[in-house]
Amino acid sequence: MAERKASGPAALALALATLAAASVLLYGCGKGAEEARPAREKSPLAAVVPATLDAAPAYGDAIVFGTIGDGSTLIPMLASDSSSHEYAGYLFDGLLEYDKTLSHLEPRLASSWEVSPDGLQITFHLRRDVHWTDGVAFTARDVQFAFDTIRDPKTMTAYAEDYKQVQRFELLGDFDFRVTYEKPFAPALASWNSMMVLPRHLLEGKDINESDFSQHPVGLGSHIFESWERNTRFTLRVNPDYYRGRAHVAQVVYRVIPDESTQFLELKSGGLDMMGLTPLQFRRQTSSGIFDRDFRKYRYVSNSYTYMGYNLDNPLFQDVRVRRAFTYAINKQELVDVVLFGLGQATEGPYRPGTAWLNKNLRPYGFDPAKARALLAEAGWRDSDGDGILDKDGKPFSFKILTNQGNDQRLKTATVIQKRLRDIGIDVAVRVVEWSAFINDFIDKRRFDAIVLGWSLSLDPDQYDIWHSSKTGYKQFNFVGFKNAEADELLEKGRRTFDDAERRRIYDRLQEILVEEQPYTFLYVPDSLPIVASRFHGIEEAPAGISWNFPQWYVPSASQKYTITP
Repeated sequence: MAERKASGPAALALALATLAAASVLLYGCGKGAEEARPAREKSPLAAVVPATLDAAPAYGDAIVFGTIGDGSTLIPMLASDSSSHEYAGYLFDGLLEYDKTLSHLEPRLASSWEVSPDGLQITFHLRRDVHWTDGVAFTARDVQFAFDTIRDPKTMTAYAEDYKQVQRFELLGDFDFRVTYEKPFAPALASWNSMMVLPRHLLEGKDINESDFSQHPVGLGSHIFESWERNTRFTLRVNPDYYRGRAHVAQVVYRVIPDESTQFLELKSGGLDMMGLTPLQFRRQTSSGIFDRDFRKYRYVSNSYTYMGYNLDNPLFQDVRVRRAFTYAINKQELVDVVLFGLGQATEGPYRPGTAWLNKNLRPYGFDPAKARALLAEAGWRDSDGDGILDKDGKPFSFKILTNQGNDQRLKTATVIQKRLRDIGIDVAVRVVEWSAFINDFIDKRRFDAIVLGWSLSLDPDQYDIWHSSKTGYKQFNFVGFKNAEADELLEKGRRTFDDAERRRIYDRLQEILVEEQPYTFLYVPDSLPIVASRFHGIEEAPAGISWNFPQWYVPSASQKYTITP
């Protein structure tokens, strides 16, 4: 799941942080579409032709990704899972995007923009050479339609809040528009990176929540929708008329394989070209000659974190002493060492270590089982019958941790936590649920005791949608039900000032409240560990990940594995 997602290749880059986490990728052909098949007789892992013999950029070939969870919709504003956003990122674009260093915004569908001196108005000028893949020109009316749709109360979206801050939307012509904010809104410009436009001529007057467009879309991105076999494979083909230039890779395929070990076997046998490795796979299972020859591994700090969240409507977790006790009982460094094999770092809050927004003065709880037991005793939990399990009013302290299927890291994390909590007298069961059911039947409906899950975050520090008390409804992101008046006030103030120093003070205090209240036990920031078949050239590592320039990836002609035919 994600608070915000980038678009296009940037979406892929950010989603790689959660690729192995399932929220956050297939193979087939549609009637009349392009088909991928072996170009010539060769073993699944035939040696790649050395780059020095044929390294010139070429068009063609296919790339096959592995994902443990399928998407749910191809309309980005309706999606709360990373797979859906990643699929849609090839089909739709935002008005702007972050550069590869993640330091500033660059043009995308907007060719330029001006921000008024007071920051309350942004005037956008759109490119005039963009067309939907059905041939209809893209105009400012499409942006207005997407804007009106995401703000419509009938639209089931968790992303409307940023656009509700706009007081007025003015069309200035076919390719120009202006938005005016009633109050300062710090994430204003960046929010138009997240706004993926929709074709007005196809969706106007239709119920977007029920439209078949969510399964068979028309886009304007680097690739075109080809086919979708639910929970099996998702396939796109290159858009030859993409306004930023035709991508080199002719076909993109996501295979849904809900088990990381099975994915790894498919990778080794040639059935996948790219996946997110588990720490075990990265450290111990990809050091042989075959991987040195046929693949390249990458490692960088992900833009995500893993946590255990508590359903605060459950009486078991309403006493803050209980939540603090659990955090004292969990050895975060043990999780980093045992689950991540050292490929990550422990965290105390929702901002990634090493970033400007992290409060460096947070006081970590540390691993202290004695303190945990003392806090539980203060809260009235004692082992009155000598069975080793704490009880209160005749009821044992027993609950269930839910996590999603296919993510070995989360399952191992939940299992280690289960043991540590058992050590302090808590009876914990662990249940694994298939991804779509996990989101739709448990998270969205708040039918859980505790969950082990992760967030992939925006670059802006605003986390209004995750923590504000108004965001606890169906399909919204404050699904643990956190409510704190001071936190609400800080979240509102933080988005109302353009002063970075003031924002830093605000978000420093927000982090202190979250550490005090522990609605989550913040666990760790995992490293992103993608592996890519070595026949793909043009990959450039950057703070944005490795896939920020995916349209420039290519396979030299002599090394291509699949022939793509119209």
